[in-house]
Amino acid sequence: MGRRTPLHARHLAAGGRLVDFAGWEMPLHYGSQIEEHHAVRREAGVFDVSHMTVVDVHGERAEGYLRRLLANDVARLEAPGKALYTCMLNERGGVIDDLIVYRAGPGWYRVVVNAATRGKDLDWMRRQAAPFGVAVDERETLAMLAVQGPAARARCLPLLPEALRAAAGALRPFHAVHEGPEGWFVARTGYTGEDGFEIILPGEAAGALWDALLAAGVRPCGLGARDTLRLEAGLNLYGQDMDEDTTPLECGLGWTVAWEPAGRDFIGRAALERQRGEGSARVQVGLVLEGRGVLRPGHEVRTPTGPGRVTSGGFAPTLGRSIALARVPRGTGERVEVLVRGRHLPARVVRPPFVRHGRVLIELDEPDTAAAEGGKA
Repeated sequence: MGRRTPLHARHLAAGGRLVDFAGWEMPLHYGSQIEEHHAVRREAGVFDVSHMTVVDVHGERAEGYLRRLLANDVARLEAPGKALYTCMLNERGGVIDDLIVYRAGPGWYRVVVNAATRGKDLDWMRRQAAPFGVAVDERETLAMLAVQGPAARARCLPLLPEALRAAAGALRPFHAVHEGPEGWFVARTGYTGEDGFEIILPGEAAGALWDALLAAGVRPCGLGARDTLRLEAGLNLYGQDMDEDTTPLECGLGWTVAWEPAGRDFIGRAALERQRGEGSARVQVGLVLEGRGVLRPGHEVRTPTGPGRVTSGGFAPTLGRSIALARVPRGTGERVEVLVRGRHLPARVVRPPFVRHGRVLIELDEPDTAAAEGGKA
């Protein structure tokens, strides 16, 4: 039996198909992954993401510690409530994890890391914290819900604690408001390419919020829709699109590296400086399959400059065709072939994201019925 979130019984009651994910029993879908995907793109959906790991960093030298630990620079978080996305690197510049860090208050930062990397993340963070004298505390009693979609904030706001409601309604993207370390923490962030909130709250309060959201017309959504939504949005998945042998410069995350000031010696900087100077041999691109079939992780990509590999792929419900993120040699042109079930199928190279805020951001040919049928297989 895997670990269970405070909403486990509600997932069963809603007809959720539960699967193992990083040692947790999590809902894959509640009947139709496609309908859940469309609900988030068109209105609002809620995901139980309580398997994510919430870590608080406390101490007078918390800022200095995180400036050393992370590739992005928390000094950019000039006011409480601001957040940034970043990678935590090893000395070789490989990605230990990707995460969001919030400046919550004086000497207090909140970090949210992936469930699958919880153990190694906490071990690494605590080892690096020793010279700085800061506390690194996991908040295991908290739950987390992601409410996403164009109607998500409007449906969610009346359900928040009254003391936070006005401030939450005025939040800009990548900002948060909260009640304190053990209370509600509302952030305008997400992993779907749509607007919405990620809400960290006491585990005992999660059920009531879940029930109220469903009563307000927010659809329960599982991990399946979360994956197709993030793929359409061009968002990386740790363990597929990046890992400890992949640097941010190789997986489309070079923009998360704060090179200035030059004197900030974050872990992995020397390796990234060398790679930046030499030029990365591998880069991340988006692919759109032309014709029938479904792109999957691990598929070989044939390019004029050498082989590549699909890192994330699948059927994109918003687009009606198969798309992928792939790591290919630098200099790959506009057309490639992908080996799918023994056949080399043509694919077009595009720049992700594919979809954001309900808008298709790439040029599409006429929808291919065969491709859509292949996506349903």
